[in-house]
Amino acid sequence: MLAVQQLESGYGESIILREVSMQIKPGQVVCLLGRNGVGKTTLMRSIMGLLRARNGKVVYKNADLTKAAPARRARSGIGYVPQGREIFAQLTVYENLLLGLEASTTPMAVIPDEAIAKFPVLPSMYNRRGGDLSGGQQQQLAFARALASNPDLLLLDEPCEGIQPSIVEDIREVIRSIKQDGKTAILLAEQSLDFVKSVGDYFYILEKGVVAWEGGLDALSDDVIRSYLTV
Repeated sequence: MLAVQQLESGYGESIILREVSMQIKPGQVVCLLGRNGVGKTTLMRSIMGLLRARNGKVVYKNADLTKAAPARRARSGIGYVPQGREIFAQLTVYENLLLGLEASTTPMAVIPDEAIAKFPVLPSMYNRRGGDLSGGQQQQLAFARALASNPDLLLLDEPCEGIQPSIVEDIREVIRSIKQDGKTAILLAEQSLDFVKSVGDYFYILEKGVVAWEGGLDALSDDVIRSYLTV
């Protein structure tokens, strides 16, 4: 489904990612791990087209999207929940969700029931401004907004950062339900090992902008964790 091939990317004159390669298969939950500052968000932004690749390729459904604009990538079926959520504070919850429809591969005028069903608290907040929600509520809104376009691939950048445990558990269950449905693949960047172990199929660890380790859950040993993830 998605193949990142020898990708180099960064900001200004600084190269953050160096020859990063990874694959995500349909319906798979792939987890991106690493200490702070190793390039996880840079990789997410590069896949989404918000950062230009210096070298390498981003191939999605056998189409080379390396030079494609973010809008084209979104309309090809890639949903994105960025770190920090980036909801529109002055728009209502309902208006934020409607914006998610703009990325749909087929024209839609109504928010799909499937997107809302995973976050049943949102309809009661439709008339509230996004900026008036708590951090956890905003995260649910950002997640539902990405799901509104019915993506085939969903990028989640630190979805549990700074939110209360009850909503972390809600997000865990949403990811599990998406995985069980088998229709949408997920690339998840997350700091919590317990969280990623509970949902992930395959794992990549970044260190200093390169893939330092990859493997399945059984191979994610204590030695690997101490080597690449312990602060």
